[in-house]
Amino acid sequence: MLVHLSIRDIVLIERLDLTLNGGLSVLTGETGAGKSILLDALSLALGGRGDGGLVRHGAKQGEIIAVFDPPAGHAVRRLLVENGYDDDGDIVLRRVQSADGRSRVFVNDRPSSVALMRDIGANLVEIHGQHADRALVDPEAHRMLLDAYGGFQTEVEAVGKAFAEWRATESELARHGAKVEAAAREADYLRAAVEELSELQPIAGEEAELAERRQIMMKSEKIATDVNDAFEELAGNASPIPGLAGLLKRLDRKRDELPGLLDETIERLDSALDALSDAQMGLQAALRSLEYDPRALEETEERLFALRAAGRKFSCAVDDLPELTAQMIGDLAELDAGESRLAALTGAVAEKRAVFDRLAGDLSTKRHATSADLESAVMAELPDLKLERAAFVVEMAADAERPTAAGIDTVEFWVRTNPGTRAGPMMKVASGGELSRFLLALKVALADKGSAPTLVFDEIDTGVGGAVADAIGRRLARLASRVQVLSVTHAPQVAARATTHLLISKSASEAEQERLATRVAALEAAHRTEEIARMLAGESITDEARAAAKRLIGASA
Repeated sequence: MLVHLSIRDIVLIERLDLTLNGGLSVLTGETGAGKSILLDALSLALGGRGDGGLVRHGAKQGEIIAVFDPPAGHAVRRLLVENGYDDDGDIVLRRVQSADGRSRVFVNDRPSSVALMRDIGANLVEIHGQHADRALVDPEAHRMLLDAYGGFQTEVEAVGKAFAEWRATESELARHGAKVEAAAREADYLRAAVEELSELQPIAGEEAELAERRQIMMKSEKIATDVNDAFEELAGNASPIPGLAGLLKRLDRKRDELPGLLDETIERLDSALDALSDAQMGLQAALRSLEYDPRALEETEERLFALRAAGRKFSCAVDDLPELTAQMIGDLAELDAGESRLAALTGAVAEKRAVFDRLAGDLSTKRHATSADLESAVMAELPDLKLERAAFVVEMAADAERPTAAGIDTVEFWVRTNPGTRAGPMMKVASGGELSRFLLALKVALADKGSAPTLVFDEIDTGVGGAVADAIGRRLARLASRVQVLSVTHAPQVAARATTHLLISKSASEAEQERLATRVAALEAAHRTEEIARMLAGESITDEARAAAKRLIGASA
């Protein structure tokens, strides 16, 4: 429940610290005292729309702090954990509203977002009035309230899970069908491509290896040609070696005829012949080391050019050809197995749809049975609320062709306010006063089912009095036995049933005496009697009014 509310510099509220208890707390006071401002401030702390105009005149910013103590296991604590917040102890929502329109949000003293604050607030507080009934505006909420009344949370979760599984399998079927269809359109191309690539058998990294080998072979060919030319000069038909060898032999035979004159020349010629022979052998050895097969170069080039041509043809890098080959082989395999996979998925979709249909049908049956119980429970509350001629109808329609995660039902609360007229949507048919009484009857029927732990009713007793106001007070008190109830009221019959009575008034500001500020005070017994007497009599409080106030309080005890 809401245990503490602190407000600083919001409209007429200069400084307010309010401690709240369980049960029924009523807020009363003169018109214009600031009751609606208090609710506006609370709404801001629950994630309502920020507005710089809410900041008190002359202040730079306003601040609202709302402290709650929901029980362990409450859904709001799971919401905190899911968003990375500590869920131990109280939950503190703080909103800082600047006069320039900017707004800052804190959850448990950590910066947060307005969206998260709004989700947390929706789990903690419901604010209801004649013109702001969140539980009545959205038909989706009507279905949730009916499910809460029937205790169908387990069934709703099972239907939602079945729906998700069915839709997921359906999506998988659609994706697979589209893929198979696309593959079928390209089947001939795929088969030709796979045949070509499988024959080529590309290997990752092969292009670089072949290019390097080709470069080496081409260099070897050029070098070998030059070495071979040199070898031919020394060992071929034009070789100088045979001629020099013959010349050396002739000179050697003449050496004795010319003692000492040819010795040095013969030695040098002999050395030259040895050097030429060594050079010839060296060139021969070099040729052997440079030997290559021209056919190998041709084969290397053919392989390299074939790979590059395939890369251009299939618009990918040569190194990606093996991956492309595997992908195409997989596509062909999937195409070949496509029909059986499609058949399996089609069967799975039908099976999961059947599960959903069964669960949704069972839930729909339970909802229809429970809707009659809810109608009876609400109708039982209407006579005392002076709606004895009215009717409350849970309008349900089941459409298996328009399923949702919530099942096949649409649920909407309808009312008929006068006999002989047609029932219609509550928000359209009921007047403001009637709407608030229908709401109260509905909340009493639901009790603590599907309700936030704190309910706020903003002047739902407007325009009624006497027995109707007393009936409203009794029902608010019944609600307050299960959840915390705050009610802004002008009805003394409602105020008399409060466990806590808060008086809202205006007086001079503590800081600026010429300005007014809203005050809130918890009333003790004597002051409470005086306030209820004022509500009964108006400005001139008589002894009769005080006596009537005491009787109201006594009767409500």
